[in-house]
Amino acid sequence: MSKPITITAATALLIAGAVAAFAQTSEPMNGEPPMTQATASTLKVPGASIHYEKRGRGPLLLIIPGGPQDAGVFDAFAQELADRYTVVAYDPRGNSRSHFDGAPKPLDVNQQADDAAALIGAMGQGPALVFGTSGGAQIGLNLVARHPGAVKALVAHEPPTVMLLDDPSAELAGIRALQDTYRREGVDAAMAQFFTANGLGEGDGPSFEEMPPEAMETFQRVSGNFEYWLTEGMMPLSVAEPDVEALRAGKALIVVAIGEGSAGQPIHAMSSALARKLGVEPASFPGNHMGYEMQMEAFAQRLDGVLRQAAGDKQ
Repeated sequence: MSKPITITAATALLIAGAVAAFAQTSEPMNGEPPMTQATASTLKVPGASIHYEKRGRGPLLLIIPGGPQDAGVFDAFAQELADRYTVVAYDPRGNSRSHFDGAPKPLDVNQQADDAAALIGAMGQGPALVFGTSGGAQIGLNLVARHPGAVKALVAHEPPTVMLLDDPSAELAGIRALQDTYRREGVDAAMAQFFTANGLGEGDGPSFEEMPPEAMETFQRVSGNFEYWLTEGMMPLSVAEPDVEALRAGKALIVVAIGEGSAGQPIHAMSSALARKLGVEPASFPGNHMGYEMQMEAFAQRLDGVLRQAAGDKQ
């Protein structure tokens, strides 16, 4: 029997990309920042301020993080793509540096989609290419349905589309059990339960000792998001049902990406259900639910190929 994942390992797994990014960051040449170095800014939206990080040049690619993650988690992944795209990653409302104007409120998937649309509009390069992973893919699907003119193509990587299952009762019960664990035993026990239940183990992430100081900052931020995600975010993201009719009728290309290593996991069944509803074949991507971090180069190459096809680039 495998050892249950610890909270330290769980957070390290979520920020593996930040560890790689800070390890690879080079010094600016001739006093000029490298193309892959991000510029951080804040966008004011109704009821909140959204922190985002922009780098690179080329077509606009918006990255929507999943669950408790933030822009820092995608530093290395964004660097992989910044020679071909203007990459914008952000902290979703309620996570890390994207603050509500007042007290935190339960996650609203429609509001999250509006935030993403506002970011695309502020960049002045739309319609955008969009990559959303996990809960971020759910937000991306809602973005396409609510703001069809804002998106050229969406790669929805393993969205937790629970309500598209033939019988979602077991998955909904699992979420409620996770929340019960949080109420009884706290954040650490609940997050350990989540990662173990989804086949994500300690060996998938970097060790705590490997983290440079900058990655430790990301570690602290993401850890601080767990409670909000468990209490206010996980259920709304899971019960959100994509508007399949709007998605099928729209002009945006929807690619349902499923990790090769996710076979047999609940997320594989959920994502496959979405693909069937949309009438599309799912696209196989390297790795598991965290493939964009643990097999970053191969995952970025696969994403680039899909995006180039979506943009009509035959080179």
